[in-house]
Amino acid sequence: MWDSGTAVTVAMVTTAFTEVAISTMMKAAMERGMSQFVYIAYSNALALFFLFPSSYFFYRKRPRPRLTLRIFSKILLMGTLSCCVQTFMNTGIKLSSPTMSAAMTDLTPAFTFVLAVISRMERLECRLQSSQAKSIGTTISVVGALIVTFYKGLPLTSLPAHSSTLNDLPATPNWAAGGIFCAAGAWCLSSLYVVQTWILKEFPSELMMTSISISFVTLFSSIIGVIAVNDVNAWILKPDIELLAIICSAIFAVAIRNVVHTWACHIKGPLYTAMFNPLGMIIATLLGVSFLGDTLYIGCIIGGTIIAVGFYTVLWGKSQEDKMIEIEDENYSIYDQSPSSPKVPLLQNKKLDV
Repeated sequence: MWDSGTAVTVAMVTTAFTEVAISTMMKAAMERGMSQFVYIAYSNALALFFLFPSSYFFYRKRPRPRLTLRIFSKILLMGTLSCCVQTFMNTGIKLSSPTMSAAMTDLTPAFTFVLAVISRMERLECRLQSSQAKSIGTTISVVGALIVTFYKGLPLTSLPAHSSTLNDLPATPNWAAGGIFCAAGAWCLSSLYVVQTWILKEFPSELMMTSISISFVTLFSSIIGVIAVNDVNAWILKPDIELLAIICSAIFAVAIRNVVHTWACHIKGPLYTAMFNPLGMIIATLLGVSFLGDTLYIGCIIGGTIIAVGFYTVLWGKSQEDKMIEIEDENYSIYDQSPSSPKVPLLQNKKLDV
């Protein structure tokens, strides 16, 4: 039987695979003329048809957490950040490519680490090995991800006649603008992880929180879409790659991925959740080599190895930190149960002389 930590890891790796496939489908649909604003509005609206029934059946026989105005306002902030993430990332992909999006998303662990330390969700004590491991591991993972993205090196497999690898970075007039949008999306994504963890401390309901948040995203993205897209025909979907991309995005990217990421933030925290983002470049490259006949370069092997080292370094640091917390809790529990504690009778563990 899996523990919660193993289940979170498997779920995060699975969603990383689906994100790569969906980003490729979305880019193909946009190249056919679909607006990114229409895509965001439709995919989030369709996701609500899965999230609301799921929330109803899940809480039908379970006690629902109390939704106060304070928590509602926090979820509104979460929805705003989620809308910014999708808008910036999808705009960046349209202006550049999924490769640039993955490259900028690789900066998410570094952004998240800084925000988590500022918000005191992560410990940073330079004298502790756990803090040193998390800092070094996060930096190593980012370096490895950038190597995978920007360095090819020698090919390890035969070059196809017409190769179009995921590591190709074409120089286009909109490439810089696409990178700026993707970097802004990465910063908003890091902020979203921190805000999710912050809300879950008061409102531990991943499914309900995600449903309400996506409702705000649907509202905001629809307003943005109406303002940005003046052509009514752009909102009419055809039964081709556009419709398929929206359906897959609604189910896997918006509904399932958001619930999984929120759950991961609840169980492991924002930094652990963000550490899976650099896996996107590795997965994209491996899928391209396995199924599309793309060329495998030595840069992918080197970068992938560095990412793995950084990832496990952070995991080791987190495990050491968890052990320290458990020891502190045990010591507090022993101190709390001491004879001087008002909760324990003074004669407990005392021998009576007869």
